[in-house]
Amino acid sequence: MANRKTYAQLRAEVEKRYPSGQTPGGVTVDEIVQLRMQNTYDTHLDIARDMATVMRADMAAYDADSSKFTQSLGCWSGFHAMQMIKAVKRMRGTAKGTYVYLSGWMVAGLRNRWGHLPDQSMHEKTAVADLIHEIYVSLRQADEVAINDLFRELKAAKTDAERAKIIEKLDNFETHVVPIIADIDAGFGNEHATYLLAKELIKAGACALQIENQVSDAKQCGHQDGKVTVPREDFIEKLRACRLALEELGVDDGVIVARTDSLGAGLTQKIPVSQHPGDLASGYIKWLKTEKISDANPIRNGEVALFQDGEFVKPARLPNGLFPFKENTGRDRVIEDCITNLTEGGADMVWIETDTPNVDEIASMVNEVRKVVPNAKLTYNNSPSFNWTLNLRKQVRDQWIAEGKIAATDYPEGNELMKADYDNTDLGREADARLQNFQTDISARAGVFHNLITLPTFHLTAKSMDELSRGYFGEDKMLAYVKTVQREEIRRGVAAVKHQHEVGSDLGDTFKEMVGGERALKAGGHANTMNQFAAE
Repeated sequence: MANRKTYAQLRAEVEKRYPSGQTPGGVTVDEIVQLRMQNTYDTHLDIARDMATVMRADMAAYDADSSKFTQSLGCWSGFHAMQMIKAVKRMRGTAKGTYVYLSGWMVAGLRNRWGHLPDQSMHEKTAVADLIHEIYVSLRQADEVAINDLFRELKAAKTDAERAKIIEKLDNFETHVVPIIADIDAGFGNEHATYLLAKELIKAGACALQIENQVSDAKQCGHQDGKVTVPREDFIEKLRACRLALEELGVDDGVIVARTDSLGAGLTQKIPVSQHPGDLASGYIKWLKTEKISDANPIRNGEVALFQDGEFVKPARLPNGLFPFKENTGRDRVIEDCITNLTEGGADMVWIETDTPNVDEIASMVNEVRKVVPNAKLTYNNSPSFNWTLNLRKQVRDQWIAEGKIAATDYPEGNELMKADYDNTDLGREADARLQNFQTDISARAGVFHNLITLPTFHLTAKSMDELSRGYFGEDKMLAYVKTVQREEIRRGVAAVKHQHEVGSDLGDTFKEMVGGERALKAGGHANTMNQFAAE
């Protein structure tokens, strides 16, 4: 937290106003100090400004050392985000390098008043900003609960040494608030609509906006067919709209992630106008699938003609009016997209949506981009749309066959490799080792600053509920809940096992004490069942 005041500084400020140690209404100095320390940010716009600075520092650290890449998980509620950050802090002692990813897919599928819908920009625009706001409310509450616990310890401290130790913890307290990378899809309309929506996301707390080069009203999930891209000039306008929104709101260090779906997109909605050879439009048009105009293939009424490379050609056109690109040009278009987005669009990072998780493939494209932009950085989607087990096992099999390490008959070629029979084979273990090192490898070799998983909480929730439901509604009944949930929570130190405390019961008690003193009706008395976990 930028410019956060210490316990001593805050106490000195408050004591200047109330030298008697309390307000005329009887509120004590320590109570005021506690509330000020708990209020880690005044507004969510302050969060956006602070977290942008955090991201920029992380990006600089990565430029100096590629092992310092960052990670996030896609969270579809504030509670998911809170538990993720708590888990990381419990494991590492810090949340540095950990972000929250806000997936448009999960907003459409799980946060949508219109029901569960696919990732096609079919959710309300405001749902994204609402989720950002919710996540930061939850993360700020985690701060409040943790700081309240420390102040309770401070109140109970019996010696100056004990007090000093707790005050040191307060002064060095690390917030649960971390950067959010927010998916704005294709901008939900034209460049003005993109700008207006971007402002709402930023005011909700987002310091980083991810936007893609698909047509807004024909947007598809990056791992589905039927994707349609826009000309580069059009996309640059949306990148500028995002930048203007960040600058207007004073998020000077705000980050823009420009995603290209060109690797899997074979269509464009319109043909841009080229003003001179070598401009952005001509660089886009050259990839269109065209046919020579001849006596045998004349131009017909209503068809479009282009003058290209000294001759007239007509671009192929589908019945829906869309124009297809030449086959096998996706890689080249991706490279050109990335260079343009970084050099002319002002993007800070790029995102290459791929169809398989292959380090070599991604690195080969990034190396071409880095010939023009040496410090180009990526955000990469470690997508649940990939069958990771199957993909990595196939990669190992193909490599070992090419190297002569195994024969083609040693392991099956297709989906059979997915079977559990191969888990404890040499190939299975090698594939798992590569999975374990995937993010490290791709960050070192392909400029990936940020590794994310878009939909983990969607899949985890589905799996966990399936596991619990099978047992609870099956033979195990209560044993299923205790074995799969509560016992593991206790043994891992998951704070949510004390669910009343997790949602602020003790925090509320403290406030009641502040305003009601001995009259306060508190929830945390001896009859509170949460006391059963006090020894754990």
